[in-house]
Amino acid sequence: MSEEFYKIRRLPPYVFEQINRLKALARAAGSDIIDLGMGNPDLPTPQSIVDKLCEVIQDSRTHRYSASKGILGLRRAQANYYERRFGVKLNVDTQVVATLGSKEGFANMAQAIAAPGDVVLCPDPTYPIHSFGFIMSGGVIRSMPALPDENFMQALDRAVRHSIPKPLAIILNYPSNPTAYLATIDFYKEVVAFARRHDIILLSDLAYAEIYFGGNPPPSVLQVPGAMDVTVEFTSMSKTFSMPGWRIGFAVGNERLIAALTRIKSYLDYGAFTPIQVAAAAALNSNDLDVAQVRIIYEKRRDVMIESFARAGWDIPPPEATMFAWAPIPERFRHLGSVGFSQLLIKEANLAVAPGAGFGEHGDDHVRIALVENEHRLRQAARSIKRFLLADEVGQ
Repeated sequence: MSEEFYKIRRLPPYVFEQINRLKALARAAGSDIIDLGMGNPDLPTPQSIVDKLCEVIQDSRTHRYSASKGILGLRRAQANYYERRFGVKLNVDTQVVATLGSKEGFANMAQAIAAPGDVVLCPDPTYPIHSFGFIMSGGVIRSMPALPDENFMQALDRAVRHSIPKPLAIILNYPSNPTAYLATIDFYKEVVAFARRHDIILLSDLAYAEIYFGGNPPPSVLQVPGAMDVTVEFTSMSKTFSMPGWRIGFAVGNERLIAALTRIKSYLDYGAFTPIQVAAAAALNSNDLDVAQVRIIYEKRRDVMIESFARAGWDIPPPEATMFAWAPIPERFRHLGSVGFSQLLIKEANLAVAPGAGFGEHGDDHVRIALVENEHRLRQAARSIKRFLLADEVGQ
């Protein structure tokens, strides 16, 4: 029994654990660590959603097992959201399933559709579950450019010509975690046409659809005619409504794929607690004012972070969406790699960030900064960075 289990052997060491351990040691020693590492929203869930939960939980009938695919009212609320926001009509019985967050939904979809050796095309860098959900299911990952441009399409063409077996699925994630890249509807049209031509599944992670700054709201790939033939899209209430611990997400799209996911889930869970589902439905059916307020807060934090970090000597491109900034490591520290630089920031600047290597090998020259502290703490972080950078210059 000393040998590692098969699926555990397929998973690399968790790079974030090194940062978490160092962060815990620093805090135990009395350091005030500003944690911008994990994308764990600090904003409270809107009071109206909490009130609905408290109201429904008083009814003991809601304390029993729930529905694995989600109660009808919740699935109907999600379908209404898609029609209102994207102009996409969904059948609530066959094209919508509620998940325990988009992460669980993605991992279970991988279990539902992947066989050992199946090739999946995945952006690099990207959110870890996009690749490791399939790796745990025996799949093989072929890396793709993360930026949605002509290079992405050229890489798709090469992948189909040179992958044996032919790729099973293409993973899309726009607005992207961690890079904050955005996709246009024209890009989606190209990808959908390609996927339909080659009979490849599209799996789109749209968890950050409502966290955007200025301009037009990010589109859904399902807005493209014919996308429903090959696509499932995942969304989450975690960031949109500051409900990360509530664990509510959705998968919508192609009936055959949704049926496969629903069947897998029926063996694994009974769905989220019914009062949570009712409260989530109420949130989706609300007037969107709470969502707009969340956007305003993240945009203010983004602006403060970009401006104050630049004054400190660290220039970071301002993200157009998500609650993250994808920050290039300053040139003189790039030799350390993202893990080494992240460790240095904890030790010398009392600042925790997420190493880019945790999102793929092509992320190792960046770190991800989450906007999960208020403006005062972001300015405090900038002052610490300035002292660190000045001290490093003096020491050189």
